[in-house]
Amino acid sequence: MRATRFLLPAEIEMVEAAVYYETQVGGLGAAFLAKVKTAVRDVAARPEAWPVVRNDTRKRLVHRFPYAVLYRLDPEEIVIVAVMHQRRRPGYWLGRV
Repeated sequence: MRATRFLLPAEIEMVEAAVYYETQVGGLGAAFLAKVKTAVRDVAARPEAWPVVRNDTRKRLVHRFPYAVLYRLDPEEIVIVAVMHQRRRPGYWLGRV
């Protein structure tokens, strides 16, 4: 299993989404983080299993939530580029890669 690393903007957007969900329904923020963690664990276990969406960036959907984990494969690690809402500003993360 390869090591994973979140870019700071990706980590911030993940936390902000969790806070939002938690304010909507108690426990939903924690459920969101658990689903993101599962997606990242899947990516670490099989990094080439998910489709390339642009250049060398791949996308793994987050179950139950309208989010995707966008990542790229570096020689030593997997870099999480974004934890992106699927229906908002689709290309905002392109400047990160």
